[in-house]
Amino acid sequence: MSAFEISTVESGPRKVTRRVEVSAPAAEVFSLISNPHRHAEIDGSGTIRDVEVRGPDHLAVGDKFSVGMKQYGVPYRITSTVTAAKDDRLLEWQHPWGWRWRWELRETKRGSTEITETFDYSTLKHPFWLGISGMPRRNAEGIKATLQGLVRRFG
Repeated sequence: MSAFEISTVESGPRKVTRRVEVSAPAAEVFSLISNPHRHAEIDGSGTIRDVEVRGPDHLAVGDKFSVGMKQYGVPYRITSTVTAAKDDRLLEWQHPWGWRWRWELRETKRGSTEITETFDYSTLKHPFWLGISGMPRRNAEGIKATLQGLVRRFG
């Protein structure tokens, strides 16, 4: 993979994963993604609304955070729970319906970081319905747009 090229990563059934390398240290990237108050800055899906975010400024395992969302013209609020976190390396949270968003960071050389983002819906009891809804495809597009935004930001 060349720098700034977004690649598809095979990560198993019912997972959508994309990867890119950016010119920023892992600590800088992690500082951005671990602060839910800043998620609207990186959201490529266009679903995060500009409303008050509730939660800590730096996420850790067990933390809950709440963001305003909007899909299909319908505004709503979700509260997610952090299920994994390792400073500058890993952050994962679970949506109330069971799917997970996972970020993995790996510093490849001084000042550059490989970012891997995964939408994991393998934990759902009935993932079939999510699959036919088209959400995995839409989330793949959102992940790609998010990673493209991070490339522009850290380029």
